[in-house]
Amino acid sequence: MEKEIRKTDVKIVLVTAPEGDSTVELAKRLVEVRKAACVNIIPGVRSIYSWEGEVCDDKEVLLVIKTLSGEVEGLKNEVLEHHPYDVPEFLVLPLVGGHHPYLDWVRGALGEEEKKGRD
Repeated sequence: MEKEIRKTDVKIVLVTAPEGDSTVELAKRLVEVRKAACVNIIPGVRSIYSWEGEVCDDKEVLLVIKTLSGEVEGLKNEVLEHHPYDVPEFLVLPLVGGHHPYLDWVRGALGEEEKKGRD
C-alpha cells in the first residue's frame, strides 16, 4: 500500500508560450540543462489578456514543467533568458503529493536521488 500523501519537494511550474519550434527548443533545453525533469506542451490554449492598454487574444501553448524546489530559481533564469516574451508567465505551484515512484523519478532525473523517501 502506498504511503499517505503529504507535502513534497516536487513543484509544478506553468509557462505559456507561442506555438512553434522556439517553444519546443525551450522545453528541450530545460530538460537538457536539468532544470526540469519533464515538460508537457499542451496545445490549443487561447489567452485573452491586457497588454500595454490593449486587450489581446492569442493562441498559445501551456508548458507544464516538473521540477524541484531547489531548481526553481535556475529554471526561472533559463525561462527568462530563452523565452520570446518580454514578460513571460512563470507560476510555481506547490504539489501536495503524488505517486511516490513518479516523484522519485523526478528527483532522479534532476540528480537528486539522495532525496528519495523524504516526502
